[in-house]
Amino acid sequence: MSESLYSPWPWYIAGPMVGLMVPLMILVGNRRWGVSSSFRHVCAIALPRRPAYLRYDWKQESWSLFFVGGAVIGGFLAAHFFPNGEVSSIAPRTRNAIAALGFDAPRGLVPAEVFSLAHVWSARGLLMVVIGGFLVGFGSRYANGCTSGHAVTGLALLEWPALVATLSFFAGGLLVTHVVYPLLF
Repeated sequence: MSESLYSPWPWYIAGPMVGLMVPLMILVGNRRWGVSSSFRHVCAIALPRRPAYLRYDWKQESWSLFFVGGAVIGGFLAAHFFPNGEVSSIAPRTRNAIAALGFDAPRGLVPAEVFSLAHVWSARGLLMVVIGGFLVGFGSRYANGCTSGHAVTGLALLEWPALVATLSFFAGGLLVTHVVYPLLF
């Protein structure tokens, strides 16, 4: 039993478990499941003089703060208690695709040229973190939700804006991977 907790679950188990979260959330009275709204809740809690956008009863959706807290705690536990610090490995085909983009094959899950501390403090790294962070934050609020909220909840509820947002997220990811990264690196 413990071995199954320390190895990645197959798609046919993990996928339905994620999919079953939508009806479960609807049954308990919540129609939204995502992470970006939690940032709004934290700002509504922390800012003493709130703009109109943050004047609402965040306590009605306080469950999402526990959801995000659980994700952070789960990530910490996985990083510190999985054997050798590795949860899974990258498929050979993906390694080849990363190498074709001009990156060294990652020793972990991500290329060091992009995600190492030395790179983050370079001019290019700071530019990527600041601009990328702004675009992710602004984009998720402008789209009225993040990828998990739109792709899992919105699509399950057959919402047209969720389909447009999800397609846009994927198109943006492809654009960055195949156009922006090759220009930067």
